[in-house]
Amino acid sequence: MSSALEGGCYCGDIRYRADSVFDSGYCHCSICRRFTGTPALTWFNVPEQDFRVVRGSANGFRSSEHFTRYFCPKCGTHVFGRDDRPPSPRVGFGLVSVGIGTLDNPELVAPRVHQWWSTHLSWYQIQDDFPRFKDGQLTHPSTRRSREP
Repeated sequence: MSSALEGGCYCGDIRYRADSVFDSGYCHCSICRRFTGTPALTWFNVPEQDFRVVRGSANGFRSSEHFTRYFCPKCGTHVFGRDDRPPSPRVGFGLVSVGIGTLDNPELVAPRVHQWWSTHLSWYQIQDDFPRFKDGQLTHPSTRRSREP
């Protein structure tokens, strides 16, 4: 059995394979809320060299000055996104951000952090002790500790 994560869009026209997970979390920014229609987007990051679309061709939509989201042209599912800026020196490689809900088995990847916490919805009650970052600037996953009670 393969250890790769596989997934795709709702209709099945777009399929991908991710061979590793670098990080995962919730994004509470207003762009992710509007793009998904949910209080927060759950995502996981994959090093670019470990991600590939194995079927179909996704359309891109530049949702901010530095981020392009890719979605299925047939069913509209937002499948993954890429930051267009050069890789951060603290990471050292480019990342692809994939929606956890697009995995064939979303139980395989659990969120571990909250980003854009400064804009989270007050009525969306979260009971975990994951680190919370006020914006999109996350520390390296190896340096994080749970939130203090």
